[in-house]
Amino acid sequence: MDMNIEEDVIKATLNDLMIDNGGSFTLTKAELAELLFAQVGLNKREAKEMVEAFFEEIRNSLEEGELVKLSGFGNFSVRDKASRPGRNPKTGEMVPIAARRVVTFHASQKFKNAVEGIVDAQPSVSLTA
Repeated sequence: MDMNIEEDVIKATLNDLMIDNGGSFTLTKAELAELLFAQVGLNKREAKEMVEAFFEEIRNSLEEGELVKLSGFGNFSVRDKASRPGRNPKTGEMVPIAARRVVTFHASQKFKNAVEGIVDAQPSVSLTA
């Protein structure tokens, strides 16, 4: 199947989801499964299981402290944050903030460019005789 047609259908479906959500965009697991059902041809149960397995694999990798790289999208990693002093904004009282692990996401340059509306420019080659 032509990739541009698939991308156009997915974009149209995502635009419909934005309209249904009043112009804001929140993509749920159920909506991802629906896209897999419509675009890939999986049945609804298989599509739901695939979405769940995808996120479970990411979650498990991060719990193990592994880096998760999604080519063309970005990287998820876990970072340890040290404890630090904080302040209660209401009372001004100093309170300790405990050490914790946080998930960080760094978008790929390709993804950043897409968000900014920059299209991948293919170098043009011209041969002159």
